Amino acid sequence: MEPLWRPDPDQASRSNVARFMKFVTERFGARLGDYWELDRWAIEFPEKFWVLVWEFGNVIAETRGETVLEHGERMPGARWFPQARLNFAENLLRRRDETLALAFWGEDKVKRHVSHRELYDAVSRLAQALRSQGVGVDDRVVGFIPNMPEAVIAMLATTSLGAVWSSCSPDFGVQGVLDRFGQVEPKVLISADGYYYNGKTHDCLARLAEIEPKLPTLEKILVVPYVSAAPDISGVKNGALLQDFMAPHPARTIDFARLPFAHPLYIMFSSGTTGVPKCIVHSAGGALLQHLKEHLLHVDIHAGDRLFYYTTCGWMMWNWLVSGLASGASLLLFDGSPFYPSGNILFDYADAEGMTVLGTSAKCIEGWSKNEYTPIAAHRLDHLKVILSTGSPLSPEDFDYVYEDIKHDVRLSSISGGTDIISCFVLGNPVLPVWRGEIQCRGLGMKVEIFNDQGQPVHGEKGELVCTAPFPVMPIGFWNDPEGKKYRAAYFERFPNVWCHGDYAEFTAHNGFIIYGRSDAVLNPGGVRIGTAEIYRQVDQLDEVAESIVIGQEWGNDVRVVLFVKLKGGVTLNEPLTNKIKSQIRINTTPRHVPAKIVQVNDIPRTKSGKIVELAVREVVHDRPVKNIEALANPEALEQFRGREELRK
Repeated sequence: MEPLWRPDPDQASRSNVARFMKFVTERFGARLGDYWELDRWAIEFPEKFWVLVWEFGNVIAETRGETVLEHGERMPGARWFPQARLNFAENLLRRRDETLALAFWGEDKVKRHVSHRELYDAVSRLAQALRSQGVGVDDRVVGFIPNMPEAVIAMLATTSLGAVWSSCSPDFGVQGVLDRFGQVEPKVLISADGYYYNGKTHDCLARLAEIEPKLPTLEKILVVPYVSAAPDISGVKNGALLQDFMAPHPARTIDFARLPFAHPLYIMFSSGTTGVPKCIVHSAGGALLQHLKEHLLHVDIHAGDRLFYYTTCGWMMWNWLVSGLASGASLLLFDGSPFYPSGNILFDYADAEGMTVLGTSAKCIEGWSKNEYTPIAAHRLDHLKVILSTGSPLSPEDFDYVYEDIKHDVRLSSISGGTDIISCFVLGNPVLPVWRGEIQCRGLGMKVEIFNDQGQPVHGEKGELVCTAPFPVMPIGFWNDPEGKKYRAAYFERFPNVWCHGDYAEFTAHNGFIIYGRSDAVLNPGGVRIGTAEIYRQVDQLDEVAESIVIGQEWGNDVRVVLFVKLKGGVTLNEPLTNKIKSQIRINTTPRHVPAKIVQVNDIPRTKSGKIVELAVREVVHDRPVKNIEALANPEALEQFRGREELRK
């Protein structure tokens, strides 16, 4: 088999990876014959490697300090750059000129451009206004907002003060928002008045009115006019229009709060599999250093590149995208459906704005393929160098589609990591070939391996994706987990002193990776991770439903959500009840949470301790053997999930 793409030798020699390898030789005298020697060197000498990433990325800091790593033998417990003091926002706001910082398309309805000067000035004004509201170090500011310039401005203003930013997508229902923001006790919430999706306008103001009284720490709600030039916010208590809030404060030089490397930057949310979502706290220094490494060395971003990722503010790819400012990229933001008014809008955007890096989900690429879109025939895509794909495994057939129907000479980089590390474990590379169906390599400085069930590293067979040495972007911990019990349980219990990520994967003969999906019960339709508990909390509110269990069923090249319901006596599942269940879920979570199939059953299998067994049900549905069936209190209940006719279509 031949690779689908090989690097051009001249371009490879001009890549940031090639420059970095020379940098390693100049600084430390290490002679690196090829990329794989750099990979081994970065693992063998982590302190030297991360110092060079700091220098190569021109990190702005008050001090780096002499110590690079303390307690490097501990996972968790390692401390990176313990004497350093820096500010994340300062590193993203390096420029103050008239060149493009942000472009924005809101479907086909809104187009805007923001220069670096305009971005800096807006951040300065909002930071002053937030400070006047009493926002300071460690306070939380949250965004319930589309992927628009004001989201970037709000995050940068917040983090310039040393406050902590968190956000979720505006398509979440009230309970979904409260499950997240209710835990972090925000002082200020920033929202748009609404958003566009699939050509329709969706209101946010009514939900804000419901959310506000249930967030008792909230002092101010700031509303960005988006779908209306003059939204009526009279129903939003403590509400103000963003421009009015900023009006008293003229732009000036920003006084960035320089804080420790491990100071909290973001609170990210897990999928909520076993309850309310876990709040994962990421550090300013860790996120900055890791994103600089990935953008500069793995994506090969150069000054003037135009970086795009199709994402909402509820996905970690938004946080990853905005860090591109630190590497000299201009950001291309988009809010709405990638298929409205046609599946060509992102390619129209690419041509119009000179997009050099196009990032999206594997599900989106599959959608283009299934709908037989051929951008190569209708678009120039002259500047497009890289296509990034994540969210779920990209099928080999969709690798073929990209090269046949989008662009022949593009570098296709499937990447994989997660909210847990706000970055990637395995990703692309400008100096390595692209093999069909494979991720090119592990991240530099990330000792990623595949373990079998006995905790032994394996090559060429499936197993658990793990990382066996500490790295700077490991979370600080979980919010409201002072002793770190939840944090350790999430990643370090299965293999002591080893990060176990929960991906089922394979280390290939090309030193690349294939991800086969999550190894736990998280639902993953279209690459969007969904916690089962988020669905249960809605279904449990319906009088007709006694109990339920939800799984992901493998279907085509994706996963679809299947909900099994045990109904109360005398109730039968019919079309009105099915629609009622779907409506309850859609209104209070997101459209992606809505099950593709709802099936009635008579009993729900559970363990002897009373826990329902999603994994056992999933195995039966796929006609696979069930492990540890002796642990079930009612194993006979599993048989009603086997061979269901409803799940064959």
